[in-house]
Order: sequence, then structure tokens, then C-alpha cells
Amino acid sequence: MQVLVVEPERRPEVREVDESLESLQGIVGGLTRPIYLGNSVALVCNEEGKFMDLPANRGLRDENGQLCDIVFGTFFLCGSPADCDHFTSLTSEQIQQYQERFYTPEMFWGMDGRIVCLPLEVD
Repeated sequence: MQVLVVEPERRPEVREVDESLESLQGIVGGLTRPIYLGNSVALVCNEEGKFMDLPANRGLRDENGQLCDIVFGTFFLCGSPADCDHFTSLTSEQIQQYQERFYTPEMFWGMDGRIVCLPLEVD
């Protein structure tokens, strides 16, 4: 299955992965948690990433562009069609859309009771 893997402090990477649960858990480093982004796409992350001291990776934003959550640790994006009970490959259009959305690594820190998110320059 063709997915888009997003690691902390790195640009997204297209990978061909095995569809087994063990393989998917290996990518995120533990139990998987899907977050459905719409457009038949799931962001699959480590269910306990926030509690395992995994590095902050990317921010998730609401429809107004406001930061609403942070994904910790490596995650991947895959297809999640409504009429299907398992994950599927992303389409080329979905790959392009989410490569652009998650292209720039981000860093986070607390300031004045808020979380500040800034782009992180990488080679």
C-alpha cells in the first residue's frame, strides 16, 4: 500500500508498506490511532505518542487555520474510503495534497499560556 510517512523534523516521504497491523504499528512505534481528515484520508499516529515523550511532529489545524492539536512521533497518511473496512493506498492527488500540507517541519513551545508553532528549516 502506498502511504505518505511524516517523521519529526523531516519532509514527508512516499513509501510502499505492508498492510499488516504489525507493519503499520512499526511505522508509528506502537498502537495505532487513526484521525480521519476527510477526503477519504486517515492520519495514523501512535495512540500514546503524547504520553511516551515522542517528539512533537506537526500541528493539526481547524477549518480556520487555528492550531487545534499536535501529533507526536512519526505518522503516516493513507486512504480510508467510506465503503471499505481497511486502509488503502493514497491516490496521486492525495499524495500531492498532503505532501504540500505537511511539507514544512514544525517546532512547538509554550509561551504566555499558549502553544507557539513555528516552521523548522531543514535541508
